[in-house]
Amino acid sequence: MELTEKTLSSKTIYDGKIVKLTFDEVMLPDGTQSKREVVNHPGGVTVVAITDENEVLFVRQFRYPYKEIVLELPAGKLEKGSSPLENGKRELLEETGAIGYNYISLGVQYSSPGFCNETIHMYMCKIEKFETQQLDEGEFLRVEKIPLARAVEMILNNQIFDGKTQTAVLKAAMLLKSGAV
Repeated sequence: MELTEKTLSSKTIYDGKIVKLTFDEVMLPDGTQSKREVVNHPGGVTVVAITDENEVLFVRQFRYPYKEIVLELPAGKLEKGSSPLENGKRELLEETGAIGYNYISLGVQYSSPGFCNETIHMYMCKIEKFETQQLDEGEFLRVEKIPLARAVEMILNNQIFDGKTQTAVLKAAMLLKSGAV
């Protein structure tokens, strides 16, 4: 059975600094037509940075859509002209002041495939050293170190809500536990 939908038309509704919203008309596999609203996003990156004491670097920052302070891994959107790994290294340094080594890809995650095309690249690394944070203008956050085992418990106990953080931390913990890395 064919599952692919064919785009018949696409109209930009909004073109902002980070996202572009399109309204698309599509042909479904059975030949009927439907409509799709799509949030187009340049993609993102996140890093599970681990200290020699097996602690993970987290950041707490206010996330406007939820109107609350969210605990999450250092992350950011992809910038043109740089690879996802280069973006991850940059975000880790900017947000935490950490410089990592031995980066390992944890794969990609589709954040919300029902309406958004954002792809988040996930990495794990060890921390080599700390320098000064280089926060972007208008960026306010607090860095925290949490033992990896405690972070896993927090995810399983619904104390960490961010999807990319849940996925990356659990993947890193499983890889480390299995001895694969």
